[in-house]
Amino acid sequence: MKRRKFMALAGMGTIAASGLAYQIQGNHQSDTYGQRVADTWRHTNTVSLSSNKVMEELVRYGTLAANSHNTQPWLFKIGNQSITILPDFKRRCPSVDPDDHHLYASLGCAAENIAHAAMAFGLYANITVHDKAKEVIRIAFAQVPSVRSELFQAIPKRQCTRAAYNGKKVSPHELKILEVATECDGISTRIFTSENDMETILEYVVAGNTDQMQDGGFVQELKDWLRFNPATAMKYGDGLFTATSGNPTFPDWLGGWVFDLAFTEKIENEKYRDQLRTAAGVIAFISEKDDITHWIQAGRSYQRFALQATALGLQHSFVNQAVEVPEVRKQLANYFNIGERRTDLLVRFGYGPRLPRSLRRPLDQVII
Repeated sequence: MKRRKFMALAGMGTIAASGLAYQIQGNHQSDTYGQRVADTWRHTNTVSLSSNKVMEELVRYGTLAANSHNTQPWLFKIGNQSITILPDFKRRCPSVDPDDHHLYASLGCAAENIAHAAMAFGLYANITVHDKAKEVIRIAFAQVPSVRSELFQAIPKRQCTRAAYNGKKVSPHELKILEVATECDGISTRIFTSENDMETILEYVVAGNTDQMQDGGFVQELKDWLRFNPATAMKYGDGLFTATSGNPTFPDWLGGWVFDLAFTEKIENEKYRDQLRTAAGVIAFISEKDDITHWIQAGRSYQRFALQATALGLQHSFVNQAVEVPEVRKQLANYFNIGERRTDLLVRFGYGPRLPRSLRRPLDQVII
């Protein structure tokens, strides 16, 4: 047999053997992953905890907040009846988030989760941002009667559902509930539900996505945070597990190759057209000032929206491409007629399926 033919057959045999081994491992990995998900996305099992254990549980609730690329760019320091949240710049995304806007919004999301969880433990969370201390968030707690609000109850159920929805409209009453939930100092929101607005916003999303797809640094950064199978997702406890966006899983060696083949500008733009056109609406979060304090506030406002939407049985996901590319963000601001204010986040919402959940890193990796 000629050497070239032998090597080709040997390569095919290796791929087939690897694929078979992966399939054999698949069911076990999925079962183990499911248990990890159940351990992650849960309410506290007991109320009889020591003061320090309560602080640790509040941190755990904080880590269940939304964050860009599931990088979990936060660190927590527990004090005497207090928690400090600091940015973890080792987990920043310089291509998609060069000014760390999403990073700081993620810290705001975590702080908001902690505030709702604290009430369930009989604690009021006083949240302050200290811009002279490298923009840390400090949360001081005071004793109050315990309240398990519907937003607290929604924390383990919240997820960003990156799938097509069913097109069903949201009632005006529920839209008002969502609007009220987002109220936050320095942040305003706009909800868009008309076909004309949705189609216009879609074109800004497509324009932003097209720009990003043509940026090799953006594509590589996204690829670096992808987790192609349960084993890798469990190993790192972070990143974007492909199954959470409705995509198949692969061995790592094959997943990268499939990503390079399937992640194209045309496919991604069509995906976002489908996702926006099946959504009930889009909500924009807008800062009065374009600074870190307001980015954190935008994260808090979004997290309340996400929890309230979850409590109402709605799904949602970010369509931030339109605000991540500066030129497109400027054009979108002109359409919104908001002057120099910044559109922080853009989120679609509606009725749709639930997808597999992401994971979080253990507390000993985020508490310092």
